Amino acid sequence: MSQASTHAPSAIAKQQQLREKLSQFPSLIVALSGGTDSAYLAWVAAQALGERALAVTAVSASLPESERRGVESFVRRHGLRHEFITTDELENPLYVVNHPDRCYHCKDELFTKLGALAAARGFAGVAYGVNVDDQGDFRPGQQAAREHGVLTPLLDADLTKAEIRELSRRAGLETWDKPAAACLASRIAHGVAVTEDNLKQVDKGEEALRALGFRQVRVRYHGEDLVRIEIAPDELPRALAPEMAARIRDAFKALGFRYITLDLEGYRQGSFNPVSGDR
Repeated sequence: MSQASTHAPSAIAKQQQLREKLSQFPSLIVALSGGTDSAYLAWVAAQALGERALAVTAVSASLPESERRGVESFVRRHGLRHEFITTDELENPLYVVNHPDRCYHCKDELFTKLGALAAARGFAGVAYGVNVDDQGDFRPGQQAAREHGVLTPLLDADLTKAEIRELSRRAGLETWDKPAAACLASRIAHGVAVTEDNLKQVDKGEEALRALGFRQVRVRYHGEDLVRIEIAPDELPRALAPEMAARIRDAFKALGFRYITLDLEGYRQGSFNPVSGDR
């Protein structure tokens, strides 16, 4: 073990530094998507600031219904001050056209709304849950965050995804091992217009897969006829069993798809990203 790694701060030490830094804010809005990172940040901010911290979740057609239910359960269980707001990214043609920078326009809408809320209520700032590991992925939404001056407490604390999961587990947060989740629009192939209808199809498809007992899934929408289903590699054998494959087929036929494919590479994050392609 190198000397540098010997003296690297522990996750616990990073959490303490994070709390101390957050406690210096007069007040703070935290963007709460419901994923592991944002849930942990919202919880730590509440620990540091109490009622001076407000978790805010954006609701639109791109938010999976299961995520909304999860947020409601999380904030209720942990006593967080929380509100839902509505975002209107589907009214922006640059979002709907679904080029690779779609996430920029989504986050621009989100941070515009959160910034206006902070100004109207007198909050000192807005923060979101980007972490160290996110820096190596294609995330145009981070550019929107920088343009809006959104704070990045987890990144500033040098916290990795693994550390956030471990700290969440220690804190008793049920989100500690939650599978990665992104907005429903991330399931629509670039160049295919994002609509409320195809977002609902994707959401219903993923709900159907979870109802069949699968945990980590993605429904990749390639057009009105074709869907590509990604399931975690360790769950694939069950999906490939003839009886289960028939149940998956029937569920997606009922949603209006003509061609239903099961991706043999299994689930991988960002398979539509231009830097990774459909690798």
